[in-house]
Amino acid sequence: MGEQDENRTGLSAEWAPRGVDVSIPSIARVYDAALGGKDNFAVDRVVADELIAAVPGARDGALANRAILSRGVRFMVEQGIDQFLDLGSGLPSAENTHQVAQRHNPQASVVYVDIDPIVLAHGRAMLAENSRTRVVTADARDAKAVLALPEVQELIDLDRPVGLLMVAIVHHLEDDEDPAGVVRTYLDALPSGSYLFLTHFWANGTREAQVIEQVLHGAHNTGRFRSREEITTFFDGLDLVEPGLVNLPLWRPDDRVPDPLPVSGTLLLGGIARKP
Repeated sequence: MGEQDENRTGLSAEWAPRGVDVSIPSIARVYDAALGGKDNFAVDRVVADELIAAVPGARDGALANRAILSRGVRFMVEQGIDQFLDLGSGLPSAENTHQVAQRHNPQASVVYVDIDPIVLAHGRAMLAENSRTRVVTADARDAKAVLALPEVQELIDLDRPVGLLMVAIVHHLEDDEDPAGVVRTYLDALPSGSYLFLTHFWANGTREAQVIEQVLHGAHNTGRFRSREEITTFFDGLDLVEPGLVNLPLWRPDDRVPDPLPVSGTLLLGGIARKP
């Protein structure tokens, strides 16, 4: 793709923050490209295009993950949650966590955490005048380090219930990175009444799931599809709220859901659970 096309459809390499290798795709930017955003580089669009070409409707799956974010945050606000820690938040898009939360409670606090420094650059620009929201660059796998960040300690009171968002992030942790242990470390730091909101790629046995896993591993060496039983273990010790762990379109939908679901609607499972 020529420079003119790249400038029109995505970021130019010259825009990249210092230290960002634009020859390596980023999970956050691939997701942005899949959603039709422009905060991505050519290398990210290649991966997104591979996913969309291999699995028609893959973009609908990304949109479904974004849609459940809005419903889930709204639900937690309705339960009285007014502070949110959004891990692996990705690039700003429509209906971000802080927009949903603060629409229902203007005093809600949100801290976004992502390892991609481009997320920080865009987030800070977008939130320059929002005193109740912060964006930080950090590795969400290091729960203790994240919880000790000044921005987290400034806006998140760990003595009060917290909404912990792990939306489309845990499946990027391989088994040897102890994803269950990462989730547990965060939950152990949160008080009773907190909520875990988690979505995850589901190994549902379809060709489409296998293809997406292969593409992601080829591009990122990450993207682990897990069984329903494996995903359920991330909620151990918590009380899953209705309707439990389900395909994303089925989690408290605002509109009528197709029956049967298209393949794109079956690729991820999601749920919200309360810490007793």
